[in-house]
Amino acid sequence: MSCGARRSGGTKLNVSLKSIALAGAFAAGVILIATPIGAAADPSAAAAAGFDRYVAQLELRLASQHSSTAGFLAPADQARLRQGEIVTEQVIPASGSDLPGALLHHWRATAFVPGATAADLEKLLRDYGRYPQVYAPQVETAKVLAHSGNHYQTALRLEQKHVITVVLDTTYDIEFVSVAAAPGEHFSPRGYSISQSTRIAEIASPGTASEHALDSAHEHGLLWRLNTYWSWEERDGGLYMQVETVSLTRAVPAGLGWAVGPFIESIPRESLVFTLESTAKALRR
Repeated sequence: MSCGARRSGGTKLNVSLKSIALAGAFAAGVILIATPIGAAADPSAAAAAGFDRYVAQLELRLASQHSSTAGFLAPADQARLRQGEIVTEQVIPASGSDLPGALLHHWRATAFVPGATAADLEKLLRDYGRYPQVYAPQVETAKVLAHSGNHYQTALRLEQKHVITVVLDTTYDIEFVSVAAAPGEHFSPRGYSISQSTRIAEIASPGTASEHALDSAHEHGLLWRLNTYWSWEERDGGLYMQVETVSLTRAVPAGLGWAVGPFIESIPRESLVFTLESTAKALRR
């Protein structure tokens, strides 16, 4: 009898905890939507300039890295990679990511796919029509706006969920580069791509007749900029893939850290890991 009573009490407690969690998630969405943010929804000129400076330094480092035959990829734990793990690293510490009214996020992730080739990956990355299948549910739609050789302009609708759900319409400028060996050099197939966001709009009431992009006075600054840098190298019987993402978001609003903080702080890493996991699965298929 007493055991049964304890089980019953535990069930009631579990139900109560679930109800609290659901109520918290609902409240987070309502508060976020109802909170007036005003001009703070746009990055300040200082924050945008800080992001641009950081990106310029990163691209100089990547250019040097990609010109090296021995260090084409940043170091990562080989034993973990060969065991199928995705190795992640926060490239800049949290204390060094603050900009006026904004946060800069820089993550790197590396994976190894046995049997995959550089040609396989490049074909997949260029096939934007497959993105809604390969990267579902984060990518809802994808299309090429313009294409000339290795240069693409694309549009993706993204959905991110973390306590709250956010839908974004995004456009990018992307360049693919296949690295050829110079005379006398011998190395395995390798390449890289650079993707820079050109527009990010938060969508209200997505999928309904009242769907619309929020203007700068009403959007919440959950993603202002997003640059993605792929590097890949075929060796050791498979393909090493490395992705670095640099994003700019608003700082966590005072009083809304419990609702917005987890989204702003967790999504950059989680989205990067999801992208590499989904890519590896597609290559294995």
